[in-house]
Amino acid sequence: MADPATVGAELGTAAHHASRNVPLAARHDTIGATLTRMSGHLYDSAGVVAVVEADELLGLVSLERMFAASPETLVADIMDTEPPVVGPATDQERAAWLAVQHAEPTLAVIDAGGRFVGLVPAPTLLGILLEEHDEDMVRLGGFTRSASAAQTTTVEPVVRRLRHRLPWLLLGLLGALVAAGVVGSFEEQLAQQVLIAYFVPGVVYMADAVGTQTETLVIRGLSLGISLRQVARREVITGVLLGLILGALVFPMVGALWGDWLVATAVAFALLAASSIASLVALALPWLIQRLHKDPAFGSGPLATVIQDVLTVAIYLTVATVIVL
Repeated sequence: MADPATVGAELGTAAHHASRNVPLAARHDTIGATLTRMSGHLYDSAGVVAVVEADELLGLVSLERMFAASPETLVADIMDTEPPVVGPATDQERAAWLAVQHAEPTLAVIDAGGRFVGLVPAPTLLGILLEEHDEDMVRLGGFTRSASAAQTTTVEPVVRRLRHRLPWLLLGLLGALVAAGVVGSFEEQLAQQVLIAYFVPGVVYMADAVGTQTETLVIRGLSLGISLRQVARREVITGVLLGLILGALVFPMVGALWGDWLVATAVAFALLAASSIASLVALALPWLIQRLHKDPAFGSGPLATVIQDVLTVAIYLTVATVIVL
């Protein structure tokens, strides 16, 4: 347990894990006297003795070195005078790795005035390393929860897989029917100029592709602790610029290959509008799903796709109606 003096320490820092309930000795104490004094006491960690005088840490002595020395040996003669030490506010991961690099079973915490705060026990250091490893694996996998939860989701039974994924796909199916209804509402316009229909799949695909890129970046950012506010502005601008570039590229190709510059103009404007809106949808949905305590990996793709498809079809056919007919 942490010493009461460190209870108020910030979580994730060395001070939060440090304890003063550890064996202490003075520099002139003998090994025999120190071991005798330790007998009968229950410490948070007894693998290392802290040599302290006037609340100043002078060094550390491991039990292995104490047992190897004669009882008359002074603690000062075998202590490590340059043990790894950190400040109370040191991040727990950096503190744990420092202990590993120095091959020490514990880590000393001292404040800015050089006063001894406590020791971080070896089991705690191991727990920190495992916790940080878990977080790193989560980030590499693009998950927003713990690695154990991510692993459970990955290897879960078929029935549970269906329960997690089917509702989102059913929403997608409903959206597909809505998209078909939108196309049907432009039946008369499509009959007048069938060339408009040729580019529906292409415009829808490009909007989905832009949205998928944004969605992947947002989910990855959320897993890394990056807030939506940090990426929203740049992603919106990127979506608009991608729409401009794609529209500028497709305009001369459609006009030259099909000989209809009005349809080419409609496709270009539709790509600009659809790409911009797709970025907004892909930004908002992962954030919203996470706020609802659901896994964005399941819901964002199907839901974002169907919303983008319906909006893209409606935008393109509306633009084509205004420009072409």
